[in-house]
Amino acid sequence: MNRTYIRDIKENGPVKVQGFIENLRDGKSMAFLVVKDITGKIQVTVEKEKLPQVAEAVSQLTPDSVVTIIGEAVFTEFVKLGGVEIIPSEIIIESVSDALPIERREIPATKKKKAVERSSIDQRIDYRWIDLRTEENQLIFKVQSCMTDAMRRFLTERNFIEIHTPKLIGAASESGSDVFEVKYFDRNAYLAQSPQFYKQMAMAAGFERIFETGPVFRAEKSYTNRHTTEFTGFDLEFSYITSFYDVMKMEEELLTYMLKEVNEKYGEEIKALYGLELIVPTTPFPIMTLAELYSELEKEFGYTIPEEEKGDLTTEAEKLSYELVKKKFNHEFLFVTDFGAEKRAFYHMRKDGVPQGYDLIWRGVEITTGAQREHRYDILKAQAEEKGLAEDVKFYLDFFKYGCPPHGGFGLGVDRMTMLMLGIGIKEVMFLFRGPNRLTP
Repeated sequence: MNRTYIRDIKENGPVKVQGFIENLRDGKSMAFLVVKDITGKIQVTVEKEKLPQVAEAVSQLTPDSVVTIIGEAVFTEFVKLGGVEIIPSEIIIESVSDALPIERREIPATKKKKAVERSSIDQRIDYRWIDLRTEENQLIFKVQSCMTDAMRRFLTERNFIEIHTPKLIGAASESGSDVFEVKYFDRNAYLAQSPQFYKQMAMAAGFERIFETGPVFRAEKSYTNRHTTEFTGFDLEFSYITSFYDVMKMEEELLTYMLKEVNEKYGEEIKALYGLELIVPTTPFPIMTLAELYSELEKEFGYTIPEEEKGDLTTEAEKLSYELVKKKFNHEFLFVTDFGAEKRAFYHMRKDGVPQGYDLIWRGVEITTGAQREHRYDILKAQAEEKGLAEDVKFYLDFFKYGCPPHGGFGLGVDRMTMLMLGIGIKEVMFLFRGPNRLTP
């Protein structure tokens, strides 16, 4: 008999279900199991007197053991869990679980039992494979899968090509971030902080429209709920743009398409398990210059910073912008433009000294830095020299010597997007978190 996924049980009849035991009540005459697979849960009801061999198997089981259940699915109004139960003819024990070393959920106190406190996130990461078995955690990765699939489809339908760039590189790819240095035979190499240089090489190669999903590494000793030393990036670059506003338009359309797809497929589950409503945004997204944003934040919240710091966006200003954009534009997204040149990467095009790029803020957190890139060799070389990088990025500058179209792009952090979508910390949304103090499991 072929395996039946729990969500596919629609009528009375023979089934073969496989999964983990989420709950087990083994009484004197009756036993009740709740079995969970990746698609859902189902009750298994055992009358011990009628099924002595099955009852013997039940007596050996523990929560989180893995079983194969063969029997009859019976729909009945008396079963609260989906209105269906399985009457088993056979229970095959695939694996018996030891007592779990972590508590995945907080359990409130009853008259007979004390409350059970949930294990800390760091304790749960120590046993991440156990922690990941919950509905809430598995939803995270269903959402991420839907998110990246939707963005891929959006782009491939618009003639983008998916590429895969090296993660071992000979020079740092971002001027403002620390890099991981690794020994590479007889010399040093670095783990890529971004596919930026190679995305632009693809523009010089005439690919015109490309995207990539892959790991990104940042050697930052940050301990916030949104920073990590390795994360999954979703990057794109495209040619023959007229300004960075073309890049912004592409991003807002991409995100709107993706959020609509996620909302249609998982919006109700997100609301039920995380208590957050996923709002599909309207386009165009609101735009403010950095100076306008600081002016509005001062008017609305009395927020001020020293004049010399106004060329960049502070973390506090990001947070406050969420309340501002909801109130002023009835929106969750905000494009911020006109940053100071000293705060932007050397490869951003400038017009009258102003970098032709933006940050995109969602729910008070920066999710993107995007820009039109400087594609003219002499100007790009001068901007690299200005930041003392000309020798370090000589191989990159060569991409622009032999003709390169005007182009721009941006990158998104898949993990950060998921974090904001579900309202939880970065450690929760990553399959395995990596930080300054975390290299295992």
